[in-house]
Amino acid sequence: MSVRLLIAEDEDPIRKGVVKYIQLHTDRFTRIYEAENGQEAVELLLKYHPDMLLLDMQMPLKNGMEVMEEARRAGLHPITVVLSGYDEFKYAQQAIKFGAKEYLLKPVRAADILALLNYLADEYIGLGEKAENMAEDRKQENPLVKAAKEYMEEQYAENISLADVAEKLGISQGYLSTMLKSSLGLGFVEYLHQLRIDHACCYLEQNYLKNYEIAYKVGFQDEKYFYKIFKKIKGVSPKEYRKKSRNLEVGS
Repeated sequence: MSVRLLIAEDEDPIRKGVVKYIQLHTDRFTRIYEAENGQEAVELLLKYHPDMLLLDMQMPLKNGMEVMEEARRAGLHPITVVLSGYDEFKYAQQAIKFGAKEYLLKPVRAADILALLNYLADEYIGLGEKAENMAEDRKQENPLVKAAKEYMEEQYAENISLADVAEKLGISQGYLSTMLKSSLGLGFVEYLHQLRIDHACCYLEQNYLKNYEIAYKVGFQDEKYFYKIFKKIKGVSPKEYRKKSRNLEVGS
């Protein structure tokens, strides 16, 4: 099955570099179209109906959101990956709501872009249950996600950030964020919170540290914020969780 890709990026070196890298490293895309501004992107969408779209948010004539809106009005729904700078991150979030599949934060390496495009192309090409199983296997076996989880497990009590983990793995923050979301269904902060709260539960069950001591021990710098996140994830306060675990011990 053929996959047609449109790359809309106004910076010639970036656009042409990505096109060349894709052509050298994969044969998944039978056609690659290039647009140097938003208006040209719309025209190519209407003319060729590409299956996938790599879309820069900030372009001359029409921005990424306007391109997506015009495509939708025309009944076109390509699998869209948004490229966004930090200053335009709010637009990337809006684009996700408008149907974009994923986003990557600039600066991003061509290898990271290709890895994500290949992943999405494989999902597009695949059919039925076999494709779903293959996609699930990729999520479970992704070595980058595994390495990220192991590092976060080691460092969860420290003041770690997405940038720290990405640097440790030698990949971009945007790519790491995308892979975590695709594989775990959670963003970086959500997963880190889950990890910290799971460890907090262990301390609460042991029942020898005070709540505020546990908060700092698992990486939270603010006791009230710890309580808020704990209740959000577990549905009860740390105090209620401690009491519940002690009652279970008594009743066992």
